[in-house]
Amino acid sequence: MAEKEQGLEKKALEGTPPMRTSFAKKYGLILALIVLVIVLALPTPKGLSIAGQRMLGVLCFAVVTWITEAVTYPVSATLIASLMLVLLGTAPSLVPAQAAAGKVIGFGKAVTMTFNGISAGGTVLVGAAMFLAAAMTNTGLDKRIALTILSKVGSKTSRIVAGMIFVGFVLAFFVPSTTARVGCIIPIVLGIIAAFGLSNQSRFAALLMVVTVHAASIWNIGIKTAAAQNMVALGFIERELGGTITWLHWFVAAAPYAAIMSVVLYFVCMKLLPAEMDEVEGGDETVKKSMEELGPMHPKEKKLLVISVLLLAAWVTEKVLHPVSTTASTVIAITIMFLPGIDIMTWKEAQSRVSWGTLVLFGIGISLGSALLSTKAAMWLATQLVTTLGLAAMGVFAVFAILAAFLIVVHLGFASATAVASSMIPIMIAVLKSLNIPGLNMIDITMLLQFVVSFGFILPVNSPQGILAFATETFTAKDCMKVGIPITIIGYILLLVFAQTYWRFLGIL
Repeated sequence: MAEKEQGLEKKALEGTPPMRTSFAKKYGLILALIVLVIVLALPTPKGLSIAGQRMLGVLCFAVVTWITEAVTYPVSATLIASLMLVLLGTAPSLVPAQAAAGKVIGFGKAVTMTFNGISAGGTVLVGAAMFLAAAMTNTGLDKRIALTILSKVGSKTSRIVAGMIFVGFVLAFFVPSTTARVGCIIPIVLGIIAAFGLSNQSRFAALLMVVTVHAASIWNIGIKTAAAQNMVALGFIERELGGTITWLHWFVAAAPYAAIMSVVLYFVCMKLLPAEMDEVEGGDETVKKSMEELGPMHPKEKKLLVISVLLLAAWVTEKVLHPVSTTASTVIAITIMFLPGIDIMTWKEAQSRVSWGTLVLFGIGISLGSALLSTKAAMWLATQLVTTLGLAAMGVFAVFAILAAFLIVVHLGFASATAVASSMIPIMIAVLKSLNIPGLNMIDITMLLQFVVSFGFILPVNSPQGILAFATETFTAKDCMKVGIPITIIGYILLLVFAQTYWRFLGIL
């Protein structure tokens, strides 16, 4: 079972979900190329450079490729990189005088623009987080944490559901990879279902699996280091807005929202996906048996637990007790794991568990967004969006409400929150810059909009963890929508309530 789930996790991370139609996958790349050619063939609009127009073409190509899933996400990243190299390298210089003299950006500069995201702080943090998640999986510490919590909740269905949500919350602190967290919990859920003598098609199975997936998404919002897409937004904030968001600041802003959403998740799931029974016979024994199979905590687990707790303390106290950034502290922690005498994990063990393709996608995604901003393509697109929606005449709250709704709708077409963040957050930043509202806190509003990027609740294909869980055949897309639509609506309303109350009190809005 563990090997099967690791295979499913890798499949989800590498972006090969099984739910798109064969037509879309077969012709998606052709459609993406047609859209690219059309954008490039159009007359260059006033106020947009040729390089900017070409980057909009690349953006359209990327969006169509990501939505249709014509190729895997890592392959899409290499295609995007190649297009950027050719189209930017041959584009007229971004300096008007040089462009008038016939000079081009050149391939040297194009290489820098295409791959600068690989060296971004966010990419480094995601890479380090993947190693930390790999260590958790390799030692089994993540599974021990989950089973320890479940051993305390009892055998009532309601308490098991609450326990699964709490597991998602606790693991979000220690396993900075959504798919890795869900990949750890899925075998436990399947084991519980089998031990109870229930089938994977039972209502109880659907209830537990849907809760597991959505709890992970909710705490992607609540904790800065819980998801890769958060690092995308932070990368753009640092590069384009010249600021940063500490782990504690993010947590103070987001954790209360995520906590309330966790309660909402509990009641919505219990109401709309009721299990066949109120209490599961033998529930306690099943969890205890799984704990016994793990055996006593071995030295590697103890060392990793100590390092993880110290790392969490370093994140929480960033810029409060010390100046070390989240990225730096995480890299240092990973380095310590490999030191002689510590030996939590070997490099060979780590590299087989790290999704290198996802890391490439992440870096190229940041490069794509940065190029949209540096060529002024994002600003031009933002101007069109502001004009069309009349955002310039609106207040901060109305702007936030509209942009948040826009992101929720856009997310329906994507199977990766990282892809959503890479393509949409630069545009959101450009929109905020174009508004010229005095006192507008662009850094914090961008953070709030990033919260919405994790709203992958409605369809299983809206997130890798959803794809991973869906592959177990324990629930249907209808089950996911039955819960996901109300949670999305309530989540959006709660965003607006927080914007008018708690976040206003914090000075964010």
